[in-house]
Amino acid sequence: MDGEIGSSSGTLATFQWGGTISAIFLLIMNRTGRKSSMQTTALVLYLFTSFPTALFKILRGQFGCWVAFLAVAANLFFPRTFTVSRFILFVVTPDWIANELRDSMAGGIFCLILGIILVVNEIRGIGGLANWDCNWHCFGYCLGVGFLCFFTIYYLCKGTW
Repeated sequence: MDGEIGSSSGTLATFQWGGTISAIFLLIMNRTGRKSSMQTTALVLYLFTSFPTALFKILRGQFGCWVAFLAVAANLFFPRTFTVSRFILFVVTPDWIANELRDSMAGGIFCLILGIILVVNEIRGIGGLANWDCNWHCFGYCLGVGFLCFFTIYYLCKGTW
């Protein structure tokens, strides 16, 4: 029985770290490419659900409150440069929503839905399947979405139901 618990937590850790690295990579690709607001929002929601537990606790603590305060203050003076609504999600979400979403299979299913939304938006953004206009940036983004979906599906298949 201990082996099952260990493999389950190992699967969760793999999902959290792999998904987080993939999502951060995709955020960077999105900010250097088309700068789609919808994709950024979907990736932040994915990060909220899959962020590693130790780092998530730091963001939900005193450090996160100070960063959120400074982000709101910066937004007052530079609203186009500092959009804070996405980061504040990490700090102000009620504990019962954050814990239930992150500690259950519902979070994995939510991440899978977000991954599918990202794939559909990327296909739409590159001109659809008929006008496949793909460059290196598009290839990197598609690779990142592939890893994002891989870690999510791996978690859903290997996780405990």
